[in-house]
Amino acid sequence: MKLIRFNLVVLSSVGLLFLGACGNGNEIANTENTATANTETPTTEVKPIAKSSHQHGPTKGGQVVETGNYHLEFLAEPEAGGSHLDLYLLTGDTHATVPNANVTALVQMPDGQEKTVLFTYSDKDKHYIGMLNVTASGQYQVRITANVNGERVNGRFSFNR
Repeated sequence: MKLIRFNLVVLSSVGLLFLGACGNGNEIANTENTATANTETPTTEVKPIAKSSHQHGPTKGGQVVETGNYHLEFLAEPEAGGSHLDLYLLTGDTHATVPNANVTALVQMPDGQEKTVLFTYSDKDKHYIGMLNVTASGQYQVRITANVNGERVNGRFSFNR
């Protein structure tokens, strides 16, 4: 019985050593916001991408969600009267701009209240623009819904103010 107990302790110790050796000791906690894609299939989580190139070309520095045939990139910039919201809605492998969608956002404020923001397309900037006239500090949850020729495209994002 003592031999079995001793073997179990040794085996457990060796297993823990192997698990410890697998980590490189450089783990970093992700403290940034995350974005999630919401389609009719289960939700997937996507980390925000910094201003750099990714597999589809340069980003604008926002949170990126690929959902179905669409690429959504969301940015929120604080302004004096609230937050300026930008949405880049692109389609296909070439990521061509989609200028003819009806885009709305349902924003949950830090206090739990919800507000609807309508987006308009800017021909000059080639993306959708919205304004959230709320200045409260905290985390905002954003659910974007775009209607593209009868096809519904959803994306979930968040930002801090």
